[in-house]
Amino acid sequence: MAPKEKTMDGDSKLVVEAYLQTMRGKTEAILRGVAEAVNAAPDGAWINGSEIPVRDLFADLRRAAYETALQMRLEVKQAAFSPGGRGGEASAEQRSGEPEHVDGQRAGGIHAEALV
Repeated sequence: MAPKEKTMDGDSKLVVEAYLQTMRGKTEAILRGVAEAVNAAPDGAWINGSEIPVRDLFADLRRAAYETALQMRLEVKQAAFSPGGRGGEASAEQRSGEPEHVDGQRAGGIHAEALV
């Protein structure tokens, strides 16, 4: 579970320091790849020989940074939600995870025939 902080309006948000710690290793690996790409480029073609690999590395970092932040924010929100209240026990009114029919469908679910 991601650490969280409460804002004045009760919103749960990811903790920036925890996010930075999570991303530190990924960022260092990307920067290492940039250095390797530049070093692998032939003399006289440093830019041409490294520009595309470096662009791709930073695209990977951008995607990973955004996905990680979203995932950590989601984990904070999910941790704040407890369907059973304080005790964590699920309400008797909630459905069980068991299917209600032999075919695995719940009552009122979409059936294959309805999709055709």
